[in-house]
Amino acid sequence: MSTPERVCVGRVGKPHGLDGSFVVEGASDDDRWFSVGARLLVGPDRVEVVAARRAGGRPVVRLDRPVPRGAALEVERNDLPETEEDEYYAFQLVGLEVVEEGGRVLGAVATVDPGVANDVLALDTGVVLPMVEDCVREIDLAAGRILVASGFADPH
Repeated sequence: MSTPERVCVGRVGKPHGLDGSFVVEGASDDDRWFSVGARLLVGPDRVEVVAARRAGGRPVVRLDRPVPRGAALEVERNDLPETEEDEYYAFQLVGLEVVEEGGRVLGAVATVDPGVANDVLALDTGVVLPMVEDCVREIDLAAGRILVASGFADPH
């Protein structure tokens, strides 16, 4: 399984004000990407955040040049901070095979979606599993597999 070289940390959203600022949609929880001086990638271009604030709890930024609405705001994977033990970036889980204790294959992770109380693993088979300790027993990136407890997926 290949890991992307670039990771999306948000998207260019609706304009905010008249100075070229915009709301960042789907923003990363890591505010470092949306502070003045942060360098991001938009397509082939490297851009810099020249103004930053929050509105309604969401980041609002202005870049050093105009970029199209909907464009992905990305960073190099190597620029991401190291994770602690038992911490993972969502993009690392996408594509991993999910196996229930006992050996039943439930599918592969299609997306990791934010939930009200916890994130959820949405599998390519339609199964949705909570990212809680009672459900997720082991994540093995090297083996490309997630082991989950029995009883969280429909038995059929």
